[in-house]
Amino acid sequence: MPSGRRLLVIACGALAHEITALKAANGWEHVDVRCLPAELHNHPDRIPAAVRKLIAESRDSGYDALFVAYADCGTGGRLDAVLREEGVERIPGAHCYEFFATPTVFAALAEAEPGTFYLTDFLLRHFERLVIRGLGLDRHPELFGAYFGNYRKLVYLAQAPARADGISENAARAIAARMGLAFEYRPTGYGALATSLESAAVRVSDVKRRRGVAEVDAWRS
Repeated sequence: MPSGRRLLVIACGALAHEITALKAANGWEHVDVRCLPAELHNHPDRIPAAVRKLIAESRDSGYDALFVAYADCGTGGRLDAVLREEGVERIPGAHCYEFFATPTVFAALAEAEPGTFYLTDFLLRHFERLVIRGLGLDRHPELFGAYFGNYRKLVYLAQAPARADGISENAARAIAARMGLAFEYRPTGYGALATSLESAAVRVSDVKRRRGVAEVDAWRS
């Protein structure tokens, strides 16, 4: 069981790599993470119940605060309904593309080309498993047109800093070529994922600090 003031982040598995990096970079030793399978995105109607279940399981685990690292993610507001009932906050936004890019930038991208396929670092790493094999395109490549015929462009929203060898950008560019799409590279960093987690982490640590000061003052008096 956690000791002291601690925060539990209930996260989409697609964000595990990024949240781990943010924890390490910021020294958030009081923050723990539990991830739900990224494959839930194939069934967004299951996300609210899965999040509610994990919230309920975590209530008795000694955490002082919970935070949900999901956007709406196709739940049509049902995740927000669950979180209102549970009194838990989440990352603002409709999906990870929006909170990585920021709403203003994403809206501009979507307006400029509605037929855009978006890649994140997670989707880039798992493109073969989630898209090619997940949609059966390894067995039926003739379905590429049915799935992606209305797309015109691929935008790679990159969270990690660009590598000197350009390996990630080149891999994303190769996927765009494979899909017959124009390509755009957009380095975003962690966007609202970073700011939302920082806000939640600081609130918990600040409560811990202020309570510690109060306890010392009480002892002195």
